[in-house]
Amino acid sequence: MEATAKLRNVPTSPRKMRLVANLVRGQKVTRALGLLKFEANSGAEKIEKLLLSALANWQQKNENERIEEANLYIKEIFVDEGRQLKRLRPAPQGRGHRIRKRSNHVTLVIDSKVEPLGSKAAIQQIEETNSVQTDVTRTRRGSSKKTTTEKTAEATA
Repeated sequence: MEATAKLRNVPTSPRKMRLVANLVRGQKVTRALGLLKFEANSGAEKIEKLLLSALANWQQKNENERIEEANLYIKEIFVDEGRQLKRLRPAPQGRGHRIRKRSNHVTLVIDSKVEPLGSKAAIQQIEETNSVQTDVTRTRRGSSKKTTTEKTAEATA
């Protein structure tokens, strides 16, 4: 299930913000958060905050599911132009040069990725969950204790 978050009227140029958006487009959410945390670009902080907001929106829609098990990824992220503030800077001989202070709007959509049944990623995900489940059952039963059927099976072998 999708979740959307929007950030409007960010006072940086859309071109600078698109550099960061292209960096995280299509990535898993955990990887994208790691990339944004250490990115030097100023737009990374704002997109990181927006991604956390989208995660909160997703959590609110899906209260029964855990974020770690949902396999979330950034489905869409796009940057649109916002309004421009037009200012004049004094120039020589009584002229004025126009300065355009640009802004942008960022829209981010996250979704849970469901792997096709025959794909390698789906098989790997199933194996990971099975190994976790067998580890849990081993610790519950206690590997040193053997039942009577296991003792008889070893005695006959």
